[in-house]
Amino acid sequence: MVEDKVTGKRMIAHINASGKIQTVKSHSEGTACLTQQFAEEFGCGKQGYFCGLLHDIGKYSEAFQRRIADPEHTAKVDHSTAGAVEAMKIAKENIPLAMTIAEHHSGLLNGGVYRISNKGDGTFFGRIKGAESLPDYAAWKRDIVPEDVNIPAFCRDGSNPCFTMSFFIRMMYSCLVDADYLDTEAFMKENQAVRGEYDSLKVLAERFDNHIKQWLEKTDFKSDKQKILCSIRNQVLQDCMSKGSELPPGIYTLTVPTGGGKTTASLGFALRHAIQSKMKRIIYVIPYTSIIDQNAEVFRSILGEKNVLEHHSGILYDLTEDKAENEAAYRKALATENWDMPVIVTTAVQFFESLYANRSSKCRKLHNMANSVIIFDEAQTMPIPYLEPCVAAIAELAAHYHSTIVLCTATQPVLDEMIQKYIPQTQVREICEHTDILFQKLRRTSIVAAGNMEREKLIDCLTAQEQVLCIVNSRNLAQELFEEIPREGAFCLTTLLYPEHRKEKLREIKERLEHHVPCRVIATSLVEAGVDLDFPCVYRQENGLDALIQAAGRCNREGTHSPEESKVYLFGLKGDASVYFAQNISALRQTLRCYEDPAAPEAIAFYFKQYREILGRENLDQKKIMDAFTAGKGINGDCFPFATVAREFHLIESETQTIYIPVGEAELWIEEMEKGKVSRELMRKLGQYAVNVYPNHLKALYDAGCVEGIGEGMYVLRDMNQYHEDTGLQMDVSTGYGLFG
Repeated sequence: MVEDKVTGKRMIAHINASGKIQTVKSHSEGTACLTQQFAEEFGCGKQGYFCGLLHDIGKYSEAFQRRIADPEHTAKVDHSTAGAVEAMKIAKENIPLAMTIAEHHSGLLNGGVYRISNKGDGTFFGRIKGAESLPDYAAWKRDIVPEDVNIPAFCRDGSNPCFTMSFFIRMMYSCLVDADYLDTEAFMKENQAVRGEYDSLKVLAERFDNHIKQWLEKTDFKSDKQKILCSIRNQVLQDCMSKGSELPPGIYTLTVPTGGGKTTASLGFALRHAIQSKMKRIIYVIPYTSIIDQNAEVFRSILGEKNVLEHHSGILYDLTEDKAENEAAYRKALATENWDMPVIVTTAVQFFESLYANRSSKCRKLHNMANSVIIFDEAQTMPIPYLEPCVAAIAELAAHYHSTIVLCTATQPVLDEMIQKYIPQTQVREICEHTDILFQKLRRTSIVAAGNMEREKLIDCLTAQEQVLCIVNSRNLAQELFEEIPREGAFCLTTLLYPEHRKEKLREIKERLEHHVPCRVIATSLVEAGVDLDFPCVYRQENGLDALIQAAGRCNREGTHSPEESKVYLFGLKGDASVYFAQNISALRQTLRCYEDPAAPEAIAFYFKQYREILGRENLDQKKIMDAFTAGKGINGDCFPFATVAREFHLIESETQTIYIPVGEAELWIEEMEKGKVSRELMRKLGQYAVNVYPNHLKALYDAGCVEGIGEGMYVLRDMNQYHEDTGLQMDVSTGYGLFG
């Protein structure tokens, strides 16, 4: 037990439930070793050890020791700033590490500007200027002897060194926060195993190989066309696995037509590549929550339940200064994840918002993005208003954090030029060679320009087809059109159905398609990615070219009919302006004028260049995120405005609210949540009975007495008249039976 050599008093960092004590020295050294281990993944282990060693030296003060002994009757004590002050005394160059140390509980603050920042202004430099009021913590020098370190050279290079430095600060912050958390957790739980014990990537690769045998060795085909299609998919799969073992870390595209098996092929590439490049994990970034569940389930079935983390919603707890020393906070915080599993399946929102976050709860996982294979499924869906900062973050991960990036889609957004802006020497390479030939072989449909239609004409066309899929641009329009088509075999698929309900509908739809009975589906774009539907005919309302091609992927998916028989009708709808998609539609029309086959790779490349040209570069970073991290352009001269950027960076601009639908088991789960029995597992299960709505929709339901609030951003539907079996939660709130009792 370490004691102050002058007073003989034990310098305590934590006290666990059984009354055992962890000294500051023990915690500091344990955290330093873990931080070093994490940061070593990107060659910054020494800097990591330095941060871990100094992060809690403020706990050497008598004021903190009184606080830890009696937290209920003693004021909070700033124990984080001390380490930052000492880091800067060692070397002024250590300011980035000092920011990491000072803010490991509070979250990354705006840096401020030293000459104008004031004590108490909420900036890092303001905090440093207020350090003279810190209680005496000088006893730390008797136990802890840090070595001087240098900031890595790559932070000074590149086209935007301030952005590169800000990224480094976030990654170091992530390493420190996770290490601090894990060392404390291990002490609080007295080293009971609560994490780890996952299978190695080599074991996962063996399971994958066993799984794909069913396709590679398949001989029972229903037709020659099916045999040819299976052969093409197998070739794509084998090519990807071969390239995974050969290619060095870098940025790659995987361009495979819809129905070409790119999800499985990309997993094959990732497993081989991670093993060959000695990487730690595979991260799948998926655009829509509507498909993440099924992809995660597929991966779990292949690789094992314990090896796959699905992360797109749940409860997050911050490590605040007044909770970091008690066990109760850690019981709650255990519900969050730090992405230490071998395979992560997450959303673009979770991934990118974490990269631009400033809170410990979101940043903690960032270091586990390093030394990983990161696959962006449906890469064309990267949010346009934030495209520049998203690409800049991808470039940083590839350039300085030993990660391989794979942009996986049938409609490549052609990001080479933007990537090379941040990594000039990098060549973006295609994994699957001869994509033009592949697109020709996998051509299964004919796209027909149907022009502008009256709504009645569209309904007549859909009614004339026994089996047809019609994809429109809004949930409201989908519900309206559904009401006008024949009832037999009619379905409406939108995110207004809770996920479990959608799954039931999809199972029924697939069964009707297989048995060749009437099946007419009105849907939104949620069916355009990752949903294996195979219709003989598809109608797609005008949008972008990528949407049209993705819609075509739901037609003749298994190649049982000729392309000439399998029509995909592109239509405009009179009276529906689709203003939100005006630029997409304009670029689509230009492409159709220039290319006979809009699905050809060169047509797709033309479309995305046209689309971004129409938008203008200023609309690829609408919140000026990159300027905020640029010398001379930062907010008030501050090149590290972490807190401000975190507030601004939201991929979904109009924040949705969650409404839980109390049906079946969800009724009991909602009751548990209302009683305060909240856990990650409960929230995960309840997520299958949740509908996310925009503020105006929620207000209408709330004002009509149809919903009841049960937590921040969470509501329960109390008037079940507002949820229809066919169409889900109603957009038009016409009644309000408030069932409160």
